[in-house]
Amino acid sequence: MTGIIVVGDAGLDVVARHSGPIVHGGDSRAAVTIEPGGAGANTAVWLAAVGAAPTLVARVGADSAGRQVHAELTAAGVRCAFAVDPEKATCCVVVLVDDSGQRSMLPDRGANARFSPADLDPGILDGARHLHLSGYVLLDATSRPAGLAVLRAAREAGLTTSVDPQSAALIYDGFLDDVRGVDLLLPNTEELVALTGSAEPASASALLDVVGAVALTSGAAGASWVDRDGVLSVDALPVPCVDSTGAGDAFDAGLLATWLAGGSRPAALAGGVAAAARAVSVVGAQPSGAQPSGTQPSGTRPSPAPPSGVRSSGAGSAAV
Repeated sequence: MTGIIVVGDAGLDVVARHSGPIVHGGDSRAAVTIEPGGAGANTAVWLAAVGAAPTLVARVGADSAGRQVHAELTAAGVRCAFAVDPEKATCCVVVLVDDSGQRSMLPDRGANARFSPADLDPGILDGARHLHLSGYVLLDATSRPAGLAVLRAAREAGLTTSVDPQSAALIYDGFLDDVRGVDLLLPNTEELVALTGSAEPASASALLDVVGAVALTSGAAGASWVDRDGVLSVDALPVPCVDSTGAGDAFDAGLLATWLAGGSRPAALAGGVAAAARAVSVVGAQPSGAQPSGTQPSGTRPSPAPPSGVRSSGAGSAAV
């Protein structure tokens, strides 16, 4: 599959897997690795891993990290359309992962925060069929104009579009106005609460006056597709959660690849859930083939079977 443009962050993650609670003002032992990261890059690499041919549009620093990110993504099968910032460093995120695999992030978006409309090649959408926008581009006021510009250009060019809100804590007044007309919104439960006030999948129907459909991730509770035909839900796969970093980005890739290939809603959800299950099974947000040079591989991600539990309900009714 070709013609998928991903616009979003690219950088490096410093992942610290700590045992027990963090001792503020003291020392907490941790296993620390440097992993490839950035929400846009994560989705692009997972798209390549499931057979797509994505292009990633991002901004990196004129530094060794930026060159490393470009090289690793290219090796993973991602076409990179990068602007290079002469002053700001490449994005770096400190990721704290607890014993349950849940992560807390301390991001420095670096050069990504200065992503601008001028960084968009006028021909970047030529031959493309779909644009996926990482919400971090919109959530930061300095890069928001670029996100709005590429969404507008994609709609004018007749591309389908998707947006992952990315962070409930950073969703701003006017976010829904900015994503109006998007074909598919991809929130998690916390982001759905920020947008609708409810964690129930059926509450996403309130967003259908703004977007065409909603694909919701609910962690261990699985995932749901919500559109005018109602709510369709699938179960999560029963895999150990080693590190949840990038699980939503992987879900986006698995779902989009299946959906854009003409797959049904259940098949698209299954593709997303399977990719997310692979992502949480090991440390890091990207497939192990995208490891930065000089770090130890995080492990091989197994390919689990698609979920067997599919639940459907009419609009406004409870799933069974």
